[in-house]
Amino acid sequence: MENLIIYFESIPSSIRTIFIVFGLSFFLILEKGIPSIHFEYKKFNHGLLNLSLTIMTLLINLVGAGLIFKTAEYNLSNQAGLINLNQIVDMPLWFKVIIAIIVLDFIGAWLIHMLEHKIKFMWLFHIIHHTDQNVDVTTGLRHHPIEAVFRLTFTTIAVLFSGATIGIVMLYQTISAFAAHFSHANFETPKKYDKLLSWIFVTPRFHRLHHHYVLPHTDHNFGNIFSIWDHLFRTNTHVGELDNVQFGLDTHMNQHEINSLKNLLLIPFQKYRKPVGTKFSD
Repeated sequence: MENLIIYFESIPSSIRTIFIVFGLSFFLILEKGIPSIHFEYKKFNHGLLNLSLTIMTLLINLVGAGLIFKTAEYNLSNQAGLINLNQIVDMPLWFKVIIAIIVLDFIGAWLIHMLEHKIKFMWLFHIIHHTDQNVDVTTGLRHHPIEAVFRLTFTTIAVLFSGATIGIVMLYQTISAFAAHFSHANFETPKKYDKLLSWIFVTPRFHRLHHHYVLPHTDHNFGNIFSIWDHLFRTNTHVGELDNVQFGLDTHMNQHEINSLKNLLLIPFQKYRKPVGTKFSD
């Protein structure tokens, strides 16, 4: 475990990029070979649009990464955070890593995601992610640049609270990226094993329902790595079959709107549209 953390402390960005590209490529191959849902869409154009949103977020992510690294360095220098309470409980390294990843996933992924669905200002930017009517592995890349500010803020808070070091943070972010690819990927999984695994981890079938185009399904299954938060806080839901699920948002079903990069960026600043079930007041 120590060697693993040391490796991730100084992992080159080129290697991290290879990990991410490999993950995307792996699930793209699975989507081609054993798709769960047969979409009729231009997959390349769809993926390019989602990738464009990620590229536009790079500058924000670079600034955020600097803040996260500084926070991790502070933890190391000052023995701050939950996993550094050695004076109370003597914890082996493997246990510290697990605790840190659990805290990072709860605050930096589940909590902020849930709040994005509950706070109107945040939801206006998160809408972009949910406008995708053809949910596949590239949907995990589909986020408004401003949404990155929300998520980076909560990740920084999670790093400070957990006491995570740079090595643990980099390990977590690698796992988190893989989890996002996995949960959005459109490939067939055995229903029995998917259901069993979804009691602890977020699976494609578990997360797929979160992208249902109408409430209340949209406001459930918020997890990224672990599904335990949704089970614990009763924000999980399921349906018998997912074969005919309609994805997207009932307020943004126009193909021209949701396939225009310019319009996607402007959605948060347009007049708010009430979904069926009325999520927020005007």
